[in-house]
Amino acid sequence: MTIIETKDVLLWCAGLNYAVLLLWSGAFIFAHDWMYTLHGRWFKLSVETFDAIHYAGLAMYKIGIILLNLVPWLALCIIS
Repeated sequence: MTIIETKDVLLWCAGLNYAVLLLWSGAFIFAHDWMYTLHGRWFKLSVETFDAIHYAGLAMYKIGIILLNLVPWLALCIIS
């Protein structure tokens, strides 16, 4: 795989991952009560704990996108 192909793959991965992040964020914002009810069937969580878990998950996912997709893409752009 060439550097150009690798850059394209990383950029597509970043785009798809950001789409998942936006979908998750949208579901969390617009369907919060439904998600809380759904997860409340399996886990005994307060609303604050539920919010904190999802907020931390969103933050970790975003950091993962940046570190695993965007930084390598940027490095390949710099060296090519």
